[in-house]
Amino acid sequence: MEIPTDQISWQAAYKLLTGAILPRPIGWISTISSEQRYNLAPFSFFNVVCSNPPHVLFCPTIRAKDSRQKDTLQNVRATGEFVVNIVTEELAEAMNLTSMELPAEMSEFDLARLTPAPALTVKAPRVAESPVHFECRAVQIIDIGAEPGSGSVVIGRVLHIHVKDSMLIGSDKIDLTQLKPIGRLAGNAYCRVTDIFELERPRSS
Repeated sequence: MEIPTDQISWQAAYKLLTGAILPRPIGWISTISSEQRYNLAPFSFFNVVCSNPPHVLFCPTIRAKDSRQKDTLQNVRATGEFVVNIVTEELAEAMNLTSMELPAEMSEFDLARLTPAPALTVKAPRVAESPVHFECRAVQIIDIGAEPGSGSVVIGRVLHIHVKDSMLIGSDKIDLTQLKPIGRLAGNAYCRVTDIFELERPRSS
């Protein structure tokens, strides 16, 4: 089947994109509003950009129900800061709860019974229960559109990294058997990182 994207709905495009581009890592983004309210939400449009200097990105979409920007994006625009918390199998249910669209005055930390922990370089809180955190300063926000299905690309420079000691092999390698991260698939589906194989990278000439 050939599918010109200008001839299908954005909802159909979403299903095709998220059904084929997978598994996707989950950026559990914590922010603080200008009124000092905590917000926490998962984003599977998330990844690393580069390591020198270290940058990550996530992509909040426009809310379908009211065409508004998500609270996460509004908070980043207001404060210029966010924290990426890594989601593990143990935290899957709590992460899922924080995907609810709550009124801005309500905190997902309270809903999911999670503990906000202070960061060292930003005012946004960390999720204490997560074993890995990246404290970030937003350096660029690229708006793709303003309609439902559109969104923004938020690029942040990683200022500080927290890693629970038990997650490390040596000083700079994450032990996947300890971390047990999960990935996002399509619909309601997620995956575990359990079936791993290795390929030696060929040498460039």
